[in-house]
Amino acid sequence: MSTGSERSNEGGLSEEDKAVLAIERRGWPSPGAKERAIRERLGLSPTRYYQLLNALLDDPRALVHDPVTVNRLRRRRDARRDLRG
Repeated sequence: MSTGSERSNEGGLSEEDKAVLAIERRGWPSPGAKERAIRERLGLSPTRYYQLLNALLDDPRALVHDPVTVNRLRRRRDARRDLRG
């Protein structure tokens, strides 16, 4: 599944995809700090960032690259989905 960003030559995740996962791996003191980092480090709007992130959660290459982060985010997404019902 493509997230819309360019892939590396080896068919793995792009540098942008890896950077999105790296931002999610960190703990953030506030949502504002995270949004600032998204804009400054990646040059993306928060909306585009979350679109890329959601696509990455379904990408098996992301799971191979960072299983702890991807599984944590999948659990969180599933819990929100269950609450909505």
